[in-house]
Amino acid sequence: MGVSTHHRSAPVSGSELTIATEPDAGTIGHALRSLLVTLLGADAPVRIELWDGSAFGPIDPLGTVIVRSPDALRRMLWSPGELGMARAYVAGDLDVQGELTEVLAALRAVPARSSGSMARTLPAVVRASRAVGALGRPLPPPPEEARQRGRRHSKARDARAISHHYDVGNDFYDIVLGPAMTYSCARFSREGMSLGEAQADKHELICRKLGLHEPPRHDHQAPRLLDVGCGWGSLALHAATHHGASVVGITISQEQAERARQRVTDAGLDEQVEIRLQDYRDLTGEQFDAIASVGMFEHVGKARMAEYFTVLRGLLRDQGRLLNHAISSVEGSRLPRRSFTYRYVFPDGELLDVAEVCAAMQMAGFEVRDVESLRENYARTLREWVTNLEASWEQAVAIVGGARARIWRLYMAGSAVGFDDGGINLHQVLGVVPDASGASAMPRTRDGWATA
Repeated sequence: MGVSTHHRSAPVSGSELTIATEPDAGTIGHALRSLLVTLLGADAPVRIELWDGSAFGPIDPLGTVIVRSPDALRRMLWSPGELGMARAYVAGDLDVQGELTEVLAALRAVPARSSGSMARTLPAVVRASRAVGALGRPLPPPPEEARQRGRRHSKARDARAISHHYDVGNDFYDIVLGPAMTYSCARFSREGMSLGEAQADKHELICRKLGLHEPPRHDHQAPRLLDVGCGWGSLALHAATHHGASVVGITISQEQAERARQRVTDAGLDEQVEIRLQDYRDLTGEQFDAIASVGMFEHVGKARMAEYFTVLRGLLRDQGRLLNHAISSVEGSRLPRRSFTYRYVFPDGELLDVAEVCAAMQMAGFEVRDVESLRENYARTLREWVTNLEASWEQAVAIVGGARARIWRLYMAGSAVGFDDGGINLHQVLGVVPDASGASAMPRTRDGWATA
């Protein structure tokens, strides 16, 4: 960014920040040194650059944190912890140079950050803010921040949450997701696979787990598939093209539905694939051979989980299968209301424990037949998306604005770190509805749906 620095050599001692350079007295960097040691720990591998050009940190850092304005401190003062720092990043008061996933992973491992609530640093923030003249009234949050109202997981509130996340412009998602236009974990089953190949591999695995490659089990020729939360229609197109399936895809995102319908028409599949703007709770009176729910379950919520699986169970014929593909968390977790992800990315999002998911499916009448983790695959997928975004950064900013582009960069990079260290996971859970005799028509082993 061309920020000049003023530094001098500094000795290293066991209780000091291990640094190669240190700001001169009288600079902003010197005034904030104590705060930054408190926030980042004694040996953070990043360099800090301040708005007056002063800086300190390693000569060859893993990355550089740029504090562009005293407003960053004001935001941290009034919203201590993650939310204040997130607001500063979204607003552009704070930035990161370098490979963001690696910087976040390094900062997450800093002992000072992992030893308790960041709110404990409030006294240090107050002192530092006073020293550099950053005290003042609270700043309004960036307008991209969601403020949910109404009954949690009502249809209207869910529709607003979905719109907040997905209706930011199909052209933007073209950049991030690439030609595959698939916003869920890919499957890198072979070395050297491109993102598009890995997404197609994931779609094929889902189709085979659902038995779409098997001979028809009913009196109709084409297997009938319901794609819940169909996104931009990529799985529906794959199932129709490669397995001759008759597909109904549903979404409550207006922009997704419009693009998915256009993609279906462009592929000449209007007779096979129907895309609906519809909530899963409004599905009644239909029967399907298979149901896929990929990357949608995080929006359902624990309170609605039993209803969700009961509705889907009622739509399946005997021996029908459900594949639920979702991010999971041990013991489950609602996204904290003051977290970055809740406010800017997934309002009302919930990550459920895979054990609870299996139990809920069984209570609804499914027999759980397979559970598979794709955690490492999602970490790689997210890195691919970050690379896509950064490679077309100026174009992305022109489409959605700098704040929205920074939100997605931070969200995807942070999520990659979460999948890397196992804080979150991704599970595919396959269930079947046996007939009255107990017959499931399932293959005896996973070899029955192996893709390679």
